[in-house]
Amino acid sequence: MRRLTVDPASPDPVAIAAAAAVLRAGGLVAFPTETVYGLGADALDPAAVRRIFEAKGRPAFNPVIVHVASLEHARRLTRRWPASATRLASRFWPGPLTLVLPKDVSVPDIVTAGLDAVGLRVPAHPVALALIRAADLPVAAPSANRFTQLSPTSADHVARALGDRVDILLDGGNAQVGIESTVVDLTGAVPRLLRPGMISRAMLEAVAGPLAHDEAEPSGDAPRRSPGQVERHYAPRAALELLTRSQLESLPASREQAVREEHLGVLPYSDVPLPPGIHVVRLPADADGYARDLYSALHQLDDAGCKRILVELPPDLPEWNAVHDRLRRAAH
Repeated sequence: MRRLTVDPASPDPVAIAAAAAVLRAGGLVAFPTETVYGLGADALDPAAVRRIFEAKGRPAFNPVIVHVASLEHARRLTRRWPASATRLASRFWPGPLTLVLPKDVSVPDIVTAGLDAVGLRVPAHPVALALIRAADLPVAAPSANRFTQLSPTSADHVARALGDRVDILLDGGNAQVGIESTVVDLTGAVPRLLRPGMISRAMLEAVAGPLAHDEAEPSGDAPRRSPGQVERHYAPRAALELLTRSQLESLPASREQAVREEHLGVLPYSDVPLPPGIHVVRLPADADGYARDLYSALHQLDDAGCKRILVELPPDLPEWNAVHDRLRRAAH
């Protein structure tokens, strides 16, 4: 794997051109977005997209999001562009919002898990946008990690997870949002939230009106309309358990030796006292800061050799819905 360091605010045109050439030749490029690092390929080349699935060990029923440079670019990949798409794209693009729309015939079935709709997003990251523009093609790019495992928020995470499965890794520093995009399905009469993200339901409804009620997610090998709809996802190597504050407080000091032997890691939310011998990582108390640092903290505890990770549940409030979704799937 060739690793190129780029300024996240003003990426080197030479590095971007090298990565764009790899994409045009059917190769794989890992690159930063504001959410997490993506593993990119030419979205219109089925063989290139297949390399993404092979590198990640990703099942065919799980679609990949297509990244484009503009609203106009996105419209060329759809058969129908409703008014709600214009309103949402105008408000949130570039940004961490994916819109699922009826796909154009040019979009290969492998991108969409064989379904007739494609997820589209304009990322809000200078490196990602420069790469897409230089390659002059839509870029299919799920998170640059092995399937079901922790998403990468740094280039080091990508290198450890995928190694030589990637042709070029653009190192643009740490992701600023930290969890994957919100996904909204616009193929029906009423928009439907498929995956929560840091663009919340309330923010979406303020622009597009009331969203449809949630529906049961597909199970087994049934095709998904959105990434992030498998039961176990975003998971560290260590077993992850979700606890309330009172449950975490019951971890007694008398268990110090057992705690050390278990190589226990804890992500506390409150100031609950903990016995010595535990790997503790404290995250910001606000939802945005917690989401930004969550995956990095879990990577840190994995790297410390923790066998179990206890996570004190953060507040059960609407602005925390995306964080709760990621934690619930990681603990499945």
